[in-house]
Amino acid sequence: MCGRYYVDDDTAGEIEKVIRQVNEKLRAQKAEHGEGAVAERTAGHDGKKESGPQEQESRESGLPDLPSGGISPSVSAPVIVPSGDIYPTVSAPVIGAGCGAGGCRIVECRMLRWGMPGFAPKESGKKGQMILNARSETAMEKPAFREAMRNHRIVIPAAGFYEWNRKKEKYRFHREDSPVLFMAGCFRHDEDGERFVILTTAANESMEPVHDRMPLILEPDEIAAWIWDGERTKSLLEKRPCLLERKTDYEQMTLFCR
Repeated sequence: MCGRYYVDDDTAGEIEKVIRQVNEKLRAQKAEHGEGAVAERTAGHDGKKESGPQEQESRESGLPDLPSGGISPSVSAPVIVPSGDIYPTVSAPVIGAGCGAGGCRIVECRMLRWGMPGFAPKESGKKGQMILNARSETAMEKPAFREAMRNHRIVIPAAGFYEWNRKKEKYRFHREDSPVLFMAGCFRHDEDGERFVILTTAANESMEPVHDRMPLILEPDEIAAWIWDGERTKSLLEKRPCLLERKTDYEQMTLFCR
């Protein structure tokens, strides 16, 4: 599971860099395959070709219309990322689908709130428990996440995340080979705004000593596919995350290498 993560001063720069790289890749794909080719496999379409105008594209992606130009592949808007721990219910930066000049598909950074209100019987008069994570094995079928997984897939950047073992000892996990890691997620529209969850999967060797679940971590070259390519969703949900560096006050730092 993932109940808290953190961002630092390097996170904003890494977000801007990966957005630029992904948008360059999307632009190159569109130039290579022709107008509209990138639209054939978008989040929410699962391989069906889209023929509507730019406004339809924004609506299908679950994002509001962007001004002409949006975030260009070469020059992106400044990303304001407050450093520190990210707690449930607070707003945090995520990378999601956007629409650029001429209907070009892009990714962009925006702020969403972490945690979806769970469902509760109407007769109870109570709100459902806050849901922070969705299991990657069942998210596509669960009513709470099915539509979000189909239409509103996002990526959550973090410098690292925290986890506690059964003794309530706190551990920090991060990538040794990169200052940022990218967690798969999805969001939905609620009465008080858009809210997201982080997808989790079975723990790998670096995580197993602490917990049996961990965030589903994507590689930078998988970000565009996760957000836009509905045909690859299933295979990405089944991937095994990279090994992480584990650190705590209770033991020496442990580095797991491939």
